[in-house]
Amino acid sequence: MKTDMKHYLDSSEYIDWKHPLVVAKAAELAEGCDSDQAVAQRCFEFVRDAIKHSWDYRMNPVTCSASEVLIHGTGYCYAKSHLLAALLRANAIPAGLCYQRLALENDEPPYCLHGLNAVYLERHGWYRIDARGNKPGVAAEFCPPTEKLAFPIINALERDFPEILAEPLPLVVKALTRNKTVEEVFDNLPDAEVIKVPPIRLRPLTVHPKDQS
Repeated sequence: MKTDMKHYLDSSEYIDWKHPLVVAKAAELAEGCDSDQAVAQRCFEFVRDAIKHSWDYRMNPVTCSASEVLIHGTGYCYAKSHLLAALLRANAIPAGLCYQRLALENDEPPYCLHGLNAVYLERHGWYRIDARGNKPGVAAEFCPPTEKLAFPIINALERDFPEILAEPLPLVVKALTRNKTVEEVFDNLPDAEVIKVPPIRLRPLTVHPKDQS
């Protein structure tokens, strides 16, 4: 493993993969798998399907750390990405956090950040996955090397940020830790036109046009 990958394997306050419950779930999901890709798919599908999106289900409490998301079975897209990163890292698979800037509805302002993941697969390199949870009009899948994300970028003020972060953006953590209900979070969703973090905490994502859909 390259030394610059170690940041994408770390356990931290919000990607707390060394929490006993996260370790146990990661081992359960990896059981019987014969490749990093198989493990990654299991982890992705668990977070996408078994963890309820907080706003879709109007489900409290507001969660942020991976262990909180696992314990309560719910999280906003950002929190779900923290759990997915933790499950992957617990299985020694490098994982990071990615963001998009999307219109909330009708392809018009206001805008907010959307959280997803990138996982490093031995066969394909960095590959983005979105475990926010499927619903009518949203159909994210795991099918490397082709991306099947939840949301397309469709207007000039939306953004598909190429950075892969090792840790959550501070403004995302603030939204999830200072607002006490899912309604409060929705009223204060984080937004940014650019992402600024120390270089050691990110690497650029190379997406080849032929791999997109």
